[in-house]
Amino acid sequence: MSTSHPVLQAGGDVTVTLVKESRSGIGYPAVVVRDDGTHAVVRAPWAAPADRDFGFVRFERGDVFTEHYWRDRWYAVKEVRTADGTLKGWYCDITRPAQITPDGVVSTDLHLDLWVSADGATVLRLDEDEFEESGLESHDPPAAARARAALDELERVALAGGLTGLLGQGP
Repeated sequence: MSTSHPVLQAGGDVTVTLVKESRSGIGYPAVVVRDDGTHAVVRAPWAAPADRDFGFVRFERGDVFTEHYWRDRWYAVKEVRTADGTLKGWYCDITRPAQITPDGVVSTDLHLDLWVSADGATVLRLDEDEFEESGLESHDPPAAARARAALDELERVALAGGLTGLLGQGP
């Protein structure tokens, strides 16, 4: 496939940097699974120093995240599995389109999130209060509109049968 974007090589090591619009980011190592020039997939272990309980899911040491980033979409989707491979669900970040270079992925988080449980029965819109507080709607209305549209799109896809098709994982 011909593309003007650098394409990450499967098996290569990269750094994923997650940035909030209002503060500096965190970076962690990941391994490239695939990249078609538009949709890049990396895999990384839970990178935080401690477990984190969100109430609807707990991210723990040993969990593995298969992270999907797009250069042309306003979201990133992270499939979360336990160390033994059991699917926990999908954590979706509403983001600006990913910036992908040969060294890594930079994803700018826009505060809105969506959680989809492994069985698809629970679909939760998250952090809408943080989005409101961010001021994005007043200082960048077009980006705020794209963020809300992306959240709505992911929620529709999740409720209509799940995210696996979107992620290139079958029906």
